[in-house]
Amino acid sequence: MKSRATTVAAASVAATLLLALTGCSGGSAESGTTIEFQTNASVDSKLMIALEEVTAAFEEANPGVTVDLVAPSSQYEADMKVRLAAGDAPDIFATHGWSLLRYSEFLEPLQNEAWAANFNPALDSAMRNDAGEFFALPIDTDVAGIIYNADVLTAAGVDPASISTWDDFAEAAAAVDASGVAPIAVSGKDGGPAGNLTDWIVAGAYTPEQLDELSAGSFVDAPYATTLDLIDGWRTSGYFNPDYSSATSDDVSRALADGNTAFVFSQNQAANNALQYNPDANLGFMPVPSLTGEDPYLVGGEFNAFGISKTSEHLDDAKAYLAFLAQPENITVLAESVGNLPGLTDASADLGPLQESFDTHVISGSAPLVPYFDRVYLPNGMWNTMVTTTDSIITGQSSVDQAVTQVDADFTSLWGQS
Repeated sequence: MKSRATTVAAASVAATLLLALTGCSGGSAESGTTIEFQTNASVDSKLMIALEEVTAAFEEANPGVTVDLVAPSSQYEADMKVRLAAGDAPDIFATHGWSLLRYSEFLEPLQNEAWAANFNPALDSAMRNDAGEFFALPIDTDVAGIIYNADVLTAAGVDPASISTWDDFAEAAAAVDASGVAPIAVSGKDGGPAGNLTDWIVAGAYTPEQLDELSAGSFVDAPYATTLDLIDGWRTSGYFNPDYSSATSDDVSRALADGNTAFVFSQNQAANNALQYNPDANLGFMPVPSLTGEDPYLVGGEFNAFGISKTSEHLDDAKAYLAFLAQPENITVLAESVGNLPGLTDASADLGPLQESFDTHVISGSAPLVPYFDRVYLPNGMWNTMVTTTDSIITGQSSVDQAVTQVDADFTSLWGQS
């Protein structure tokens, strides 16, 4: 199937040409409606492939409407910030976890749409405001832990079910390392995966009282230092992939698929992308150990969700498109492409190799779900600090004390601006 996705740069050129043509033609409707959909899915990802499939079906059923699927640049958040500030929002765009806290003022409320009755209540705390409004269609219910290659662990004599503490994890990593495989793979080239590593761990580093202090605007440094100490220990032990600095997220997925790493701290989309490289890869995920002695947990909330700009000139068509995506058979295809449960309760998904992990840890309710730490407890703008300081630990360019000092300073500065 020919790709329907365009890049951000191509979309910008197309938008310029469209404005010029509109000025010449007087805006004739004979050419139909084109909806710009700024996705956060790379051109060759399973999500983009699924979006292309479902969108083609929508366009066939609605011959007067074209949906332009735009793939993101490597600076998605910065691009969106510029466009929103300029009043140039796409008709539909991916909210990447921030539909409520960052983008709600720019988005059309969707709680009165017909499909909204099936909104997964597990997403309420992440996506609904106090008035009951929500602003994006949740494609999936994001539940993530530590992804593992079961065959790599078996070869190293490790049972993932036996890992419930960070000491257990250290023993497993040492066994994998001794078998000649990199225990942990992270992409240092892409802007984000290093931050995920800290985000997953630090979510279990703070006590409830310390979280209250963070929520009140006071940074508590000791738990953050403990988190980075753990990562620094993995660095000194040589547990990270040797190509960390040059590795892309696709490289990490391929390493996971080919048995060249044991553990990846990522959403399940990384596992699904790995299965594109090796459909027979024996993958699963496990809960994240806690640094406070509590039970292991999963992290989650909003992940793949799509909102409609409240200034869109094609509001009705955009709503019709989201309603089409929300149909059970369509949202199932999209959710399966990222390896998660659908975000609407009238749909279900076959999660393939990950199904056993979902049944064990999610469906059973045995592992508590905690929100992404940065979205709830850090001021807006801190994600980049989380990424860069973690990167500096993995590469050995900063000490833990230096990194924590930077996090503290940025927390204080950004909190004052919020």
